[in-house]
Amino acid sequence: MIRTGDTIHNPATGERITFLATSVDTDGEAVVIETVVQPHGFVAAGHVHPAQSERFAVKSGKLGVKTGGRKMTLDPGDVVTVAPGTPHRFWNAGEEPVTFACEIRPALQFESLLETMFALAADGKTNRKGMPNPLRLAVIAKAHFDTVRLPFPPAWMQKAGLVLGAPLGRLLGYEPTYAPEAGAPAAVTT
Repeated sequence: MIRTGDTIHNPATGERITFLATSVDTDGEAVVIETVVQPHGFVAAGHVHPAQSERFAVKSGKLGVKTGGRKMTLDPGDVVTVAPGTPHRFWNAGEEPVTFACEIRPALQFESLLETMFALAADGKTNRKGMPNPLRLAVIAKAHFDTVRLPFPPAWMQKAGLVLGAPLGRLLGYEPTYAPEAGAPAAVTT
């Protein structure tokens, strides 16, 4: 379970996240994180938060953001808020690490999703873009469908695919959350 002050790292995407305020701290109203993305780093996939807003405030470096089809580069002091239901993705747009504060409202299962995806990457269970195999992803996506989904295909089509893929993934032993294997280095540091 994520606590304030915990830091997780995704070696596949080059992201390091420190939790400044968790859902427990805010009674579920928000999750506040500080994210550092290394040069050439990126979020694993373009995505949509159906019921959450996401606010990016750049502290240092250059952050590339594509939101609702509009591509922009944010500099220190720049802020952009992505409205619920808006497709978006981000990446480091410079040659130095980019640091930004990110606030997600409401919290929903955002912490659990990040903890799972980062732990999988730390254990080498994702591709070079930070995505697990399709059946494991189906199990995770079904459990977090209210928190995040792909911008395409339409939600109803994604849900239909998950009805088929998630049970197959469960049969293979995949769970909606992931904890590092015994003896493996932990992705979470305090």
